[in-house]
Amino acid sequence: MILDDVNFSISSGERLAVVGPSGSGKTSLLALLAGFAVPTAGRVLLDGVEQEPVPRKGFAVVLQGYGLVSLLTAAENVEVALRAAGEPPTSAVDKAIAALHAVGLGGHEDALVEELSGGQQQRVAVARAVALRPDVILADEPTAEQDPNFRALVVSTLLEVADRGGILVLATHDPDVAARCTSVLNVRASASIGASSSHSG
Repeated sequence: MILDDVNFSISSGERLAVVGPSGSGKTSLLALLAGFAVPTAGRVLLDGVEQEPVPRKGFAVVLQGYGLVSLLTAAENVEVALRAAGEPPTSAVDKAIAALHAVGLGGHEDALVEELSGGQQQRVAVARAVALRPDVILADEPTAEQDPNFRALVVSTLLEVADRGGILVLATHDPDVAARCTSVLNVRASASIGASSSHSG
């Protein structure tokens, strides 16, 4: 059993950091919340309604592996997600470019993903998620490949989701990133989870 005795809730406008050592279940927890995995017991509720194990509408996910299409450009990776969500072609292009600029990738819009560094690819994945303006973003180690300057930019961009009333849940090993969240969920390697809250200004 990867996760046991998990019980927490998060509301609009909140930022939850999921912290703990590698292999303790952080990624599995995000997969359950996203609908990518099926819990063997228990329920995932959204607005009090039990959710089916399918990708959730209004959710965006930043994966550790980024999930980008290597033969597309940075802008095209963001644009494709927007088009799939129903955005008209012209505004999808504009929003894709704006999202890339927000994460410090202005000037890299036309670069193929395979030409970008790992840190740049990670920021494309973040840009794709925030461009969708989802109700919930689930981000798995979204700053792992970033230097301090870009780490701060990525976190600030993600936090804007909560600032406008959405929900941000991010898994992180970085205490500085966790400190910018309103609450912290500690995942213990013993395969149990306990929750504690910490508040930052």
